Amino acid sequence: MKKSELYKLMGINLDLAIEAHDLLRGDTGREIPGVKMDEESFDYGITKTITIMDEQGASIMGRSPGTYVTIESPAIRDNNKMAHKEIGEKFSNKLKEILPLQEDSSILIAGLGNWNATPDALGPKTIEYSMATRHLFNYAPEELRQGLRSVSVLAPGVLGLTGIETAEIIKGTIDRVKPDILLVIDALAAGNVERINSTIQVATTGISPGSGIGNKRMGINEETMGIPVIAIGVPTVVHAGIIAHQAMDSLFAHLQTTPSLQSVYQGLKPVAIQQIINQVLEPFGGHLMVTPKEIDEQINNTAKIIAMALALSLHPGIPPEEVEHYLH
Repeated sequence: MKKSELYKLMGINLDLAIEAHDLLRGDTGREIPGVKMDEESFDYGITKTITIMDEQGASIMGRSPGTYVTIESPAIRDNNKMAHKEIGEKFSNKLKEILPLQEDSSILIAGLGNWNATPDALGPKTIEYSMATRHLFNYAPEELRQGLRSVSVLAPGVLGLTGIETAEIIKGTIDRVKPDILLVIDALAAGNVERINSTIQVATTGISPGSGIGNKRMGINEETMGIPVIAIGVPTVVHAGIIAHQAMDSLFAHLQTTPSLQSVYQGLKPVAIQQIINQVLEPFGGHLMVTPKEIDEQINNTAKIIAMALALSLHPGIPPEEVEHYLH
């Protein structure tokens, strides 16, 4: 049974490009035309860069041509400041490779999400830790802005709180502030429980807020915003249907020594499995999202890592050994 078929039947979208890539390669057993992947290891994890080079690759992957960098590190979940510092530095180096920065570039950082819902609060929490400097360029002596770039920060909230589309708030800010680059940070939905709060994705193609949990919102990308958009996302939830499917897979794999049971599972059609899972999730309309009980601490740690990486990549005058002093 192909997982891609089951996900399609369940209406599950994969936010992470690396998951979509692994899923498609697993289904076909071949490299994906128009798509390239590079890997690089470091002490606390691995960095994978997926490049969608043309429209053929984009069509197969179901996302726009561009670069998708994924940092995979279980240490993100740990309360280990030394590991977080190294991950932040590694992340900042990748950002420097991606960001179209000039010496005088101005940047707007937008933390998407609902600050009242912890699994969705990654964006606003990162904004809390991030350093705004635009006012220094308008009102402070030149000595105070040495080694810094002009950075504005914004937490626009969500439609249910403001009554305004997030993209509309950001576009209005861009029209007024006129930054050169937009950085957006958002919580994502994972396709595997192991990726929750252990994976950071950076995409040069922007983001569609809420796509991983089935919400359709105006995209935040270069086409809609008028400037380059870099999206940073971390999976904080996973669809309960995926957990149920993984549990069923593990159960039958454990019982594979009994041929009769194995043949029963292999004979189940994806539609039947989807119907079974939907019956269990029926009280929640089939759309139950799951997050760890330690989500508060994990969101806090991840937000600090992202804020650290942003400070190092955007401000050349901040030395890595002092970056924590620049976090709010």
